[in-house]
Amino acid sequence: MDQKTSREIQRRRTFAIISHPDAGKTTLTEKLLLYGGAIQSAGSVKGKQGDKHAVSDWMELEKQRGISVTSSVLQFEYEGYCINILDTPGHQDFSEDTYRTLMAADSAVMVIDAAKGIEPQTRKLFRVCAMRGIPIFTFINKMDHESRDPFELIDELETEFGIATYPMNWPISCGATFKGIYDRESRSVLTYTNYHGGAKRLESIVCPIDDAQTLDKLVTPRLAAELKEQIELVEGAGADFDLDAVHHGKLSPVFFGSALHNFGVEQFLESFLRLTTAPLSRRNAEGGSVDPLDDHFSAFVFKIQANMNKAHRDRISFLRICSGRFERGKEYFHLQSGKTMRLAQPQQMMAQERDIIDEAYAGDIIGVFDPGTFSIGDTICEPGQAVRFAGIPTFAPEHFAVIEQIDSMKRKQFAKGMTEIAQEGAIQIFFYPNSGMEQVVVGVVGVLQFDVLQFRMKSEYGVEYIRRDMPHELIRRVQNPDFDAANFNFTGDTRWVKDVRGRDLLIFNGAWTIRWAQEKNPDLILTEFHQDIEQG
Repeated sequence: MDQKTSREIQRRRTFAIISHPDAGKTTLTEKLLLYGGAIQSAGSVKGKQGDKHAVSDWMELEKQRGISVTSSVLQFEYEGYCINILDTPGHQDFSEDTYRTLMAADSAVMVIDAAKGIEPQTRKLFRVCAMRGIPIFTFINKMDHESRDPFELIDELETEFGIATYPMNWPISCGATFKGIYDRESRSVLTYTNYHGGAKRLESIVCPIDDAQTLDKLVTPRLAAELKEQIELVEGAGADFDLDAVHHGKLSPVFFGSALHNFGVEQFLESFLRLTTAPLSRRNAEGGSVDPLDDHFSAFVFKIQANMNKAHRDRISFLRICSGRFERGKEYFHLQSGKTMRLAQPQQMMAQERDIIDEAYAGDIIGVFDPGTFSIGDTICEPGQAVRFAGIPTFAPEHFAVIEQIDSMKRKQFAKGMTEIAQEGAIQIFFYPNSGMEQVVVGVVGVLQFDVLQFRMKSEYGVEYIRRDMPHELIRRVQNPDFDAANFNFTGDTRWVKDVRGRDLLIFNGAWTIRWAQEKNPDLILTEFHQDIEQG
């Protein structure tokens, strides 16, 4: 590998930002973009600056509701690093998109609300990171609000997640009396003010902790004495810093701050970039790995998004580059179709804003125009290099509804919309045997996906439909060849459907109906819904 390519790969940092809704994840993302010069001012998702929306929230529904419902990709430069941020949905109903996005990240930043601590969605996302051994960095946000005791928050992190923590800084009080943070590395205090409402960089006053006279003036004698006592406890009872443990997801560096008021964010970013890893090796389907410094280009599709650009109604496939260097105009091999192709319109992303690029490197996330060729989990590599990456997790839908088109004149638009949105992985569609596309069964992981589907079908495809929710909760694959439900004995509410590949499935009302079906039909072979998206 030439020196330029190796150098470019080594300066990449690709990470996902994860959190429970409302913990401040998107706000933190925008403050990071401020430091990279990618944006000039941050528009809070909520608050008085109501005329602005988060840069990473591009879908109209996201702007209306003030929540992220789809992952965004943001790339910018900062002090010699090329940073790829994957901003993920916080709401649990969109967790499948977050799970897939984590497959493309080398590390994760977990944002926690200081008043609420660990919340249900945070637990789920952490477990995914832990399963993959992803390094986790914790940003405890909203210290300018009334908060829980920092020792209690640290203890909860260690108890809930079973990993060690290392506070990189320590808060000086919280809420109305929040005075700043003590930075353990520089052994100095950074004081907090919020005179600018978070719109610009915050200039902090730096004071060594052993400068008692200045410290008393800045934070009051009472808080200065409290800080010194707490730091003694932290340094006496806490874990030692171990970078190798950080890289293997066994130790989480913890930072305190306020993303909204831009306090502690720059210190977090600089420490994070120093401590996190360059692009990591990626596991292949054969149990081996693909080194990012391998000379040969390889990538996999982890996300597909239709209609990001309303003017063009296009479809973009997001690729995580795993090894080598991508070159515009060069022919690459699509493993699943067995065809060689040129990847059209390769783009660098800033949410819905895009720039055509000539090259990209391992660690980068790029978007390519997709005429309907790609599926999530597909591999793209150089001709003669048959790389196949491990499957990307997908999950069985838990909520089902029958969707029926209203206007038969819009049959094509209905079929196109349902198919394209299903290919993104946001929903899964099934068909009753021997029925057409006029009526489909839609399965989702979270019920809010139904609202997103309805909104997108109307706004992007001009289609309205009737939706009838089903009481069913569980789905199983049928492995019997030439299956026909008429030849078996099922409860009256069990539904036989087929997926887009024509495979047979049964949808059940509950676990007892599955047991009933298996007891009454000894020859019936059922398996769990697939846990990895099949490739090929």
